[in-house]
Amino acid sequence: MLPLPDRVLFGAAYYPEYTPEPRVKTDLDLMVEAGFTVVRVGESVWSTWEPEDGVFDLDWLEEALDGAHERGISVVLGTPTYAVPMWLVRKHPEVAAVDETGHPRAWGARQEVDYTHPAFLFHAERVVRAVVGRYAAHPAVIGFQVDNEPGLHLFHNRSVVQGFVDELRRTHGTVEALNDAWGLTYWSHRLSTWADLWEPRGNAQPQYDQAWRAHQARLTTDFIAWQAGLVRELARPDQWVTTCVSYTRPAVDEYEVDRALDVAAGNPYYAMQGALAVPAPAAPVPQGWATAGTWSVVHSADRMWASKQAPFLVTETNAGPIGGSSTNFPAWDGQWRQVAWAMVARGARMVEYWHWHTLHAGTETYWGGVLPHDQRPGRVYEQLAQLGAELGTAGSLVAGLRPDAQVGLLFSVPSKWGLAFQPYDGPRGAGHSPADETAYERLTGPWARAAFDAGLGVRVVHDRQLVEAGAVVREPADVVAELPVLVVAGLYVAEDALLDWLGAYAAAGGHLVLGPRTGYADPLARARREVKPSRLVGAAGTSYQEFTNLGEPVPVRWADGEPPALWPADAAATTWADALVVDGAEVLARYEHPQLGRWPAVVTHRHGAGRVTTVGTVPDAATGAALLDWCAGLDGAAPREERRWGGGPSVTVMGATAADGRRVHVVHNWSWDPARAVVPAAATDVLGGQALDEGAALELGPWDVRVLVTA
Repeated sequence: MLPLPDRVLFGAAYYPEYTPEPRVKTDLDLMVEAGFTVVRVGESVWSTWEPEDGVFDLDWLEEALDGAHERGISVVLGTPTYAVPMWLVRKHPEVAAVDETGHPRAWGARQEVDYTHPAFLFHAERVVRAVVGRYAAHPAVIGFQVDNEPGLHLFHNRSVVQGFVDELRRTHGTVEALNDAWGLTYWSHRLSTWADLWEPRGNAQPQYDQAWRAHQARLTTDFIAWQAGLVRELARPDQWVTTCVSYTRPAVDEYEVDRALDVAAGNPYYAMQGALAVPAPAAPVPQGWATAGTWSVVHSADRMWASKQAPFLVTETNAGPIGGSSTNFPAWDGQWRQVAWAMVARGARMVEYWHWHTLHAGTETYWGGVLPHDQRPGRVYEQLAQLGAELGTAGSLVAGLRPDAQVGLLFSVPSKWGLAFQPYDGPRGAGHSPADETAYERLTGPWARAAFDAGLGVRVVHDRQLVEAGAVVREPADVVAELPVLVVAGLYVAEDALLDWLGAYAAAGGHLVLGPRTGYADPLARARREVKPSRLVGAAGTSYQEFTNLGEPVPVRWADGEPPALWPADAAATTWADALVVDGAEVLARYEHPQLGRWPAVVTHRHGAGRVTTVGTVPDAATGAALLDWCAGLDGAAPREERRWGGGPSVTVMGATAADGRRVHVVHNWSWDPARAVVPAAATDVLGGQALDEGAALELGPWDVRVLVTA
């Protein structure tokens, strides 16, 4: 059991060392008034902890920790290893990470270091032991965050490349075996000795890249596990260890990196204002690198849950505009509450904002904090204070909720890497560089959105949580009992045992939904020799040899009879089409196109006690939602109108189970227009205390959220 307080922790990253003048007491008093119960400190300032080589200043944080403890505010202490002091660079320039051009990364930002280098590791261990040793016994400290958003860069240092070669030697044994495994006859790439292996920056070979990405991710995983081990040597038994994951980092495996940690944590940043509207706007205004759409907020939470299939921590999220001086989109009133309650409904045990006070200097001068540059409480503070009061009122009821899920969504980091190197759509640079890091999300994300639009909860499941190294981790029948529908899109890289497991899932009574590029390549990212989808043709009752990109959407019509109730009149296929050939499957939908019309877009086939539905395209949002409605309806799910409690198109209902077994329902109105839902069973308004009878109207104001509990 995770040793967290019996309530959702609520707070911000706090940097008293960055303020122009001392104001710790003022800040902490304001936090108490806003209902803050946690701060994260210390992770960004190695040069403050150790201003000179071997000279430590460890006492400066004590006032903040003492003050936090006096006020009942918990502290997460970060290790500062992601921002290296310049004295270390001056003395050991060899610790610089080498980029893909073969040059050391220029200094002046952060995370420019090769964290496998012995000189870096020596100094990192010393500062970690000093900081954690100084404060581990402090009663305010409940846990530790090691490093920060690891895996920003792929290292091309000579030592890293040689370590990669050594790993290949251990894995394959001989260069002849590697030649065969990677197909190196192509373009005269056959090796005669291990010294012939070329530098990764010149690589255009997908098998090389797949192994290289896995190697880089292992370096990150090992580094975080190493730090976690150092911290545990000094920490109390009741303190936990985590790291905050940024899910776009190229050198991190979001599943593996959390294995050595006590709790998963992530930094979900999202577009605010109209980008949070439901139904989603056709073209939301871009807001930097944040995810866009309310569905993406929920999907981020579901990915955090997936790492350990357990409650998680939000270590950073938007307090104000995020993305730089030209990205200024602060939330509308109510939106902070909405997003926080959505994350809690999906299993968040902590919601922590970045950050308490907006910085007056530095790169992130215009990354908005809770307090603006004048350091006076304003609208953001007032909005978050309301949220803090609500979380205090809800208390233990909402701490560690288990979110509802009617649909599983398989996630595969190896497939993410494979499709980054060989994406299914979009332009590529010469020599297969740079990688297209979003290609996999363009296949899986639409299904997460489809489920959200259909009012269905999603459980993201990593491939290795089902099958790992040929061994079954979870029995198919057990997963069927939990997740009657399992969507598998973009499973490009997969071992035989996992593909066989998917067939067994359907045979055991599950509804397997297959999307494009699934079962196409083996674990080395080699195209399989079987008819596609490999090892699933019999279960799916269909196969294909051809496929095509779609330059523009193609209309799709329901094949026979009445379409499902919510099938859109303008249903469309986007970006991709598999030329499905039916062999026993029932055709559900066809392309309306002079050439593509010869092939179905969607087919379904009974297999054992369940079925396999194959979707040979990326459906548009409304069509994807209608397909999942149809799938869930076959497996007994209530109609979409009931899932939304009769509310309008802007209303969503997220269900979850509390630790004591009670049912919690978080009801949102993602719109400027007031909305109304109908309570399907007697409930209590958690935040207002009112009892609501079955059939009572639940009034929702603009950008509003209500939290109800039933037995």
